[in-house]
Amino acid sequence: MQSVVPSPEGLAWAQRLVRLDTVSEHSNLELIETIADHLRTLGVPLRLTRDESGRKANLFATLGAPRPGGVILSGHTDTVPWDGQVWSEDPLSGSVHDGRLWGRGSADMKGFIGLVVARTRAWLEADLPLPLHYAFSYDEEVGCFGVRHLIADLKDAGIAPAACIVGEPTQMLPALAHKGVHRWRCCVKGRAAHSSLAPRAVNAIEAAARLVTVVADMGERWRREGPFQHGFDVPHSTAAVGVIAGGIADNIVPADCRFNYEFRELPGSDAQAMQAEVRAAAAALEPAMQAVDPATGFAFEPICSIPAFSADADEPAVRLARRLAGGGETTLVAFGTEAGLFQRAGISTVVCGPGSIAQAHQADEYVTLEQLARCEAFLDGLRRPAAAC
Repeated sequence: MQSVVPSPEGLAWAQRLVRLDTVSEHSNLELIETIADHLRTLGVPLRLTRDESGRKANLFATLGAPRPGGVILSGHTDTVPWDGQVWSEDPLSGSVHDGRLWGRGSADMKGFIGLVVARTRAWLEADLPLPLHYAFSYDEEVGCFGVRHLIADLKDAGIAPAACIVGEPTQMLPALAHKGVHRWRCCVKGRAAHSSLAPRAVNAIEAAARLVTVVADMGERWRREGPFQHGFDVPHSTAAVGVIAGGIADNIVPADCRFNYEFRELPGSDAQAMQAEVRAAAAALEPAMQAVDPATGFAFEPICSIPAFSADADEPAVRLARRLAGGGETTLVAFGTEAGLFQRAGISTVVCGPGSIAQAHQADEYVTLEQLARCEAFLDGLRRPAAAC
């Protein structure tokens, strides 16, 4: 049986993008300008929105006659780093072997973006039943920051697409929901002293540990009691502490400690109420600390807030994705995406793209050529009149 592979042009574009280093802490301008130059040669109008530093940009472009509606094909251009991971080859190799495209971002999500860009000429030559919009963003991996500026720019420009397909890796199954992701940093201010005089000090690490236990207990409560939404790999909201740091020496009571934590809440849950519970626990700990030193206590900083996403099975983007995918099967995904932000902007949204999240963020990340080929067939369906949205 002959293997299913993507077109040479589609694969070449995916490789080209994988070979560009767009780790979130770096600039993505080389990738954005590579795509923009290609679109300009084809006469495609586009808009760029930049971050405050000017080192990063979103790209929005429209194919077809400018008119209301149309479908956004959305992808983020940044990737996670590979520091500390053991790869069998260069993470920027973009190599193809064993039926897979290898490299950082191959699954998450340069494979999808490359296939979209590669279809541009064919779409321009076709009589598209609806406008197609490209939305390629920066800084998704660190909090979905770039797409917020892109969406705001569309609103200011009066551009109102009807639907959005976010091409995150779902193995080409339309995903109807994902959890929200909300992260905070807690900074604990204690009072230092020689460790032999510990009762005269306020140990910031110990205070932080008490609050870390509160966060852990919340997650355990949700595991036992819910609420639950079956279909997710983990059918309840979760809590986790990811980073903690404090102290300078074994014989000094630490004056400072900080830790980062997150909630991944089910659609319909209230992340602000979760955070209020943590703040209340911190407030209950402060009187004993401040009895030693009034300057001690807890402070909180928001890191990012990615809204949960939940779509109805009969809304336009979902119906479109199911037709294009050639079946009725749908899924839910555990990871966060930009979908909730497009949805909050009043755009019917679905998540559907090539590859598996199991390969994303891992050493030797890859996407199979079969998945890329399935995505190409999905995208080609946008040329048919039945795809009108």
